[in-house]
Amino acid sequence: MTGTSGPGHADGLHTLGRWTTDRSLATPHRIAIDDRGLTLTYAELERRAANLAAAFRAAGYVTGDRIATLTGNSSDHVVAFFACAKAGLVLVPLSWRLSPRELSAQLGLADPQLLLVEDDLDALAAAACSLLPQPPRTAAPGPGGVEKSVPAPTRLLRPEMVPAEPVRAVRDDDALLMIFTSGTEGASKAAVLTHANCFWTNLSLSRTLDMASTDVVLAVLPQFHVGGWNIQPLLAWWAGATVVLERGFEPGRVLQLIAERRVTMLMGVPTQYRMLAEHPDFAQSDLSNLRHAVVGGAPMPAPLLRIWHRRGVALSQGYGLTEASPNVLCLANEDAERMVGYSGKAYPHVAVAVADPVTGEVLDGAATGELLVAGPGVFAGYFRDPAATAAVLAGGWLHTGDLVERDADGYIRVVDRLKDIYISGGENVAPAEVEAVLLAHPAVAQAAVVGVQDERWGETGAAFVVVRAGMATDEQELLEHCAAQLSAVKVPATISMVGTLPRTALNKVLRARLRQELAGRAPAAHAEGGRP
Repeated sequence: MTGTSGPGHADGLHTLGRWTTDRSLATPHRIAIDDRGLTLTYAELERRAANLAAAFRAAGYVTGDRIATLTGNSSDHVVAFFACAKAGLVLVPLSWRLSPRELSAQLGLADPQLLLVEDDLDALAAAACSLLPQPPRTAAPGPGGVEKSVPAPTRLLRPEMVPAEPVRAVRDDDALLMIFTSGTEGASKAAVLTHANCFWTNLSLSRTLDMASTDVVLAVLPQFHVGGWNIQPLLAWWAGATVVLERGFEPGRVLQLIAERRVTMLMGVPTQYRMLAEHPDFAQSDLSNLRHAVVGGAPMPAPLLRIWHRRGVALSQGYGLTEASPNVLCLANEDAERMVGYSGKAYPHVAVAVADPVTGEVLDGAATGELLVAGPGVFAGYFRDPAATAAVLAGGWLHTGDLVERDADGYIRVVDRLKDIYISGGENVAPAEVEAVLLAHPAVAQAAVVGVQDERWGETGAAFVVVRAGMATDEQELLEHCAAQLSAVKVPATISMVGTLPRTALNKVLRARLRQELAGRAPAAHAEGGRP
């Protein structure tokens, strides 16, 4: 029995394993992936994905089993994704930017049956797995690794595990992707996206992006982000287009690829577009084929939008979040200059509302409040966290925690976040997680972290610490302490020693007062290592 649903399985009409099968029949010789000059046709992608799916099943993997990955963007990773889609397995792409401690926590929660590790990341994976009481089995992705020989699932080494679900056809409501996202309390949560979630979010995107089989998409977002799959790449493989995969982000190389590969579509975060615009080759670069670029992850500064518009590129703002798969709001090309600073209106097949953040009452007309989202793209929930799932999906809406302003014509702009999370270079950072690491230092008695505006990264972290009586430390020592425990994006840009932290009567830190204290200071440069 194969993993994909056949013609008689109405409950599998929206499963993504069908996409490469359909494309391999319609356009077998068209290039699906250009991975650093090595190409993969749709026929080759289908053959490799189908063979790997069959091998997973033969090795004992069953519906709902999780396959974690630690790899850069690659065609091998795409093969693993579609193999999981066909076999009813769940791909859990993990960030190579994490520290071993952070990575082990995510592996512990995801509890995968197999971890696929790219050679360059073996040391990181080994360090993370060494912190686990029962680490998963590992293999390399690609033809020389898992596609050559699939290890038996980890459960065979753990007889105490509950028997898995029996093999069956893949259904629309089966989990397909598990993406880790930061929570307001700093603990990582694993957002579960089903086949139906991914189908509908890509259908929504197709109604506004106008992608065709002749398009060439440059994918620069890492594949451990939901945007690395559901903002352009998966839609491209559905439409029969070509995806140029880039492993990192070097502005000069990206500008070169746009010209050489005749790239027509691109998705990035504001920091990346700024880095491109600031590159000395930007003014002379050939952008003539780049007809549509999408920006997300954080609000785009108006001056930067205008720079791209002057180069003839339709750079449009959007808004999304992992829990919505992620597409929620988009701004039409014709509105890009007139509505600078706005994220637009809801995508087709997406419902949004603005609610009073205190009473929860849904507001009509022009209003300011929390953005709520509903529709088939809203995620299935947080893995093994029913309480957090119930809280974020209360009342039949996905509560984004974002404060938005809607004008009389229905256009929405993000004003602020109700949560304390800030966005640095397109990455969500939870202050509580950074504070916990600071408090682990023996000289730190109290700690608070806030996000502050930064011209280059959008926001960076500013930490305030109260040093224990009789002990001594300094900013450099604490920065090194953080760097050893956190990924680079989470390390604060500055650490200030203070006598006390401002607090409310309920002992909550007054973060607004800390931001006010920083308002008059000049922005500090953040270390370049590990940044997007």
